[in-house]
Amino acid sequence: MSKDPISVLSEKLDRIADLIERGVPATQPPNNLEDTDAFIWQADANWLQPVEKVNRVDMVLLKGINRVRDILSENTAKFANGYAANNALLWGARGMGKSSLVKAVHAAINEKRDQPLKLVEIHREDIETLPALMTILRNQPHLFILFCDDLSFDSDDTSYKSLKAALDGGVEGRPANIIFYATSNRRHLLPRDMIENERSTAITPGEAVEEKVSLSDRFGLWLGFHKCSQDEYLDMVSGYVEYFKLDVAPDELRRQALEWATTRGSRSGRVAWQFVQDIAGTLGKKMD
Repeated sequence: MSKDPISVLSEKLDRIADLIERGVPATQPPNNLEDTDAFIWQADANWLQPVEKVNRVDMVLLKGINRVRDILSENTAKFANGYAANNALLWGARGMGKSSLVKAVHAAINEKRDQPLKLVEIHREDIETLPALMTILRNQPHLFILFCDDLSFDSDDTSYKSLKAALDGGVEGRPANIIFYATSNRRHLLPRDMIENERSTAITPGEAVEEKVSLSDRFGLWLGFHKCSQDEYLDMVSGYVEYFKLDVAPDELRRQALEWATTRGSRSGRVAWQFVQDIAGTLGKKMD
């Protein structure tokens, strides 16, 4: 029995409407910067996505980085108080707390403020949209830390030029209510072979290398993170165990912590954290 023509037409219209709905991206809500103090920049939608709970650790748990901790805290406090402050590049060994420090400093500063600093994370692949983000934030009544984690550029990547322009601020200059913090495993953000290739193939090698290396010069602060010693690693482990009140005998904790680091071939804050998570799970404890 054939369907009624009207029913057939209705089904076709429903399918067409469904296809159109799938092809049109959902409209994001307007940017609301009042309800929380952390956001993720969604470049495709020009939307600052609120983050209700930031994934971070307390400042007291960051061991072995006292000097850089104090420098970044002081720089951020200057910015929060309306004084001149520098963009900061946190570079160096993996797992030594670069991104954790940025988030911990942000939280520590806000504990003392009625008007909180806003933390906005921008993904590495969205760096070319940094000028658009700055335009949105420029006239806001808040202060913003723009944060890019694990920032680096490959040999065929030209988006570093957008970052240079954004950090310099172009004709208008960097907005007074914005500071830029980035972490990277590379001091100059560019791979060594990329710099060497420019030196060997460019008509004016010195100028070509200078253009690329000068990107890191846009950061007034270079904060280096280096591999930790065995004692520093054990101090990190002990700090976590004490903070989360895990009941482990000191000698057994030391033995297991060293064995854990040996199996991973490295010692760092991240390795210490992963070890303590394993210990907590074994003891049936939560790390909230």
